[in-house]
Amino acid sequence: MKRKQDTSFRVEAATELMPFLLSKLGGMTRTSVKQLLSQRRVTVNSGIQTRHDTPLKAGDMINILQGRGNVELRHPKLRVIYEDNALIVVEKKNGLLTVPYNPKSSEMTAYSILKEYVRKQSNRNTIHVVHRLDRETSGVLVFAKSPELQEYMRTYWKQLVSKRSYVALVEGHLAKPEGTITSWLTEDNQTAMVYSSKTDNGGQKAITNYKVLKAMTIGEGDQEMPVSLVELNLETGRTNQIRVHMQSIGHPVMGDRKYGHGNEFSPIDRLCLHARTLEFIHPMTEKKVRFEAPLPKEFSIGDKARVKS
Repeated sequence: MKRKQDTSFRVEAATELMPFLLSKLGGMTRTSVKQLLSQRRVTVNSGIQTRHDTPLKAGDMINILQGRGNVELRHPKLRVIYEDNALIVVEKKNGLLTVPYNPKSSEMTAYSILKEYVRKQSNRNTIHVVHRLDRETSGVLVFAKSPELQEYMRTYWKQLVSKRSYVALVEGHLAKPEGTITSWLTEDNQTAMVYSSKTDNGGQKAITNYKVLKAMTIGEGDQEMPVSLVELNLETGRTNQIRVHMQSIGHPVMGDRKYGHGNEFSPIDRLCLHARTLEFIHPMTEKKVRFEAPLPKEFSIGDKARVKS
């Protein structure tokens, strides 16, 4: 049986995707159009589009994929949160590099997974990293679909991003329920360790704001250990910033083998740091967008913890 051909439309004047599709697809309701979008059956200039308010300009090409959705990413270490013709926002699991340390490496990374994913849609598609998360850090990560957009977002990252929030489990109970850590960070190229100085030593200035969400005690008897669930908001984005800053005030991130005690005192077999929220101005729509990755279930230590009174 011959498959129906995809339906294509050229945009003649500036508009948004929803009214454009309603005008072209006679008889379809807003609900039906939203269903097409959720099924990933609408592309704008060859890129999957799922937002009904996407702005369109004259010359844009809209395709309706008949009888099938577009390629869907299914990977245990990576989940697509949002995708349009400009960006892909994903949730990265811990244990996965953002990009390889060595360009010649064959190690699987978030970049290599997404590169294969977008090329299944079209051989012309490319993917470009905008920012990074450490291998053992999970959470929200953004990629651009063109080198021009990558350069723009990197150049104006500080102006575009309005919130960059992490959650961590750290050792001990902090003296203050909230505060700001300011220091200057320098990296040893031989050891790849980052060091913090309270005074300006020529390093990069780094600022982290923290707020204690919950102070708890885990374990029993001689195995008792105070821990805190902390929200951290970055004013700067330096290498290993949160991990170094928490170590510098005596409360390293649990499970941190590099700057803390690793799993010696941690009941969780991972670095307990998660990039939960990223809010920024979309470079194409110029609208504020907000993306969140749910707190990993292993952070909910539940019955193992007693809340500090």
